[in-house]
Amino acid sequence: MNNFDFISKRSCYVIAEAGLNHNGSVAIAKKLIDVASVAGVDAVKFQKRTVDKLAVRSVLDARDDRFPEFGTSYRQIREHLEFGRDEYLELKRYSESKGLDFLVTAFDTDAVDFLDEIGVQCYKMASHSLTNLRLLEYQAKGGKPTILSTGMADTGEIDRAVSVFIERKAPLALMHCVSAYPTPLAECNLAMIDTLRQRYGLSVGYSGHELGYLPTLLAVARGAQLVERHFTLDKGMVGFDHKISLEPDELIDMVRKIRVIPGIVGSGEKQVSKTEWITRKKYHVSMASAVPIPAGSVLTEAMIVYRNPGTGIPCKLAHTVLGKRAVRNIAESELLSADMFE
Repeated sequence: MNNFDFISKRSCYVIAEAGLNHNGSVAIAKKLIDVASVAGVDAVKFQKRTVDKLAVRSVLDARDDRFPEFGTSYRQIREHLEFGRDEYLELKRYSESKGLDFLVTAFDTDAVDFLDEIGVQCYKMASHSLTNLRLLEYQAKGGKPTILSTGMADTGEIDRAVSVFIERKAPLALMHCVSAYPTPLAECNLAMIDTLRQRYGLSVGYSGHELGYLPTLLAVARGAQLVERHFTLDKGMVGFDHKISLEPDELIDMVRKIRVIPGIVGSGEKQVSKTEWITRKKYHVSMASAVPIPAGSVLTEAMIVYRNPGTGIPCKLAHTVLGKRAVRNIAESELLSADMFE
């Protein structure tokens, strides 16, 4: 319950959110999948809505001039952007052929059934669904892993949503999210990643909507087990999310940086690294002769100083040779070693 196997086996599970940035074109969707594959993400994600269930009729049929290429009402725009069963099966097969997990956000119960029928193995629930308890209950009863974003919600609402899945023993991961497009850097509140992990004991990630991706990198450094970012072929394309999305070169660069973060953060165990040993041997100090030491002389503190390099006897082991007799003449400013004494 606490972790998804497919998440816990990776240092950070990266989801490339294609969302609606395919603009209703399977060809564009496949190009997005190609970009995700080249970037080295773990999963590509789309969205499924039943348009009639999105809003009341007056909202759906209201005039909407934002994207005339898609339609002249909210309903027409949304219908233009929806894929059917055959398209989703094609995209699922194509994603999996590229080695990518295929995730989809379900916006309603019909969408849950639709995605179940085509074999989607992990669901995403958007932030605005967190208070839609009937939808969460419907999704949780299927027992498939669900990733739930927590934007626009207070702690009590998150508690209630999490309990839906816990009561049904359904695997759940949480995404810290700020539902502002774009999210101002001062509002990212990445400390919530720790708060969510400590409060619920679940896998926790970050779904970012900032411009650029610095907060996403910081979230990974803070321990986010999964991250999600919108991406597009071109920010200048017509559509809902292109402007807040990463272009291909940005996505590729973000993933490359995410992959090196675990090595940068490290284990928290203090050790002298292999590369540090090179510097240590050069700059640490060792016992050296302060004066000429004739053979047979007993070594005293007055006869020694500490100098580079660090390849000789360190200060902490001085007691192992002090008080012993020199077996040969030792010149001034010579690095001392145990075999010089008996």
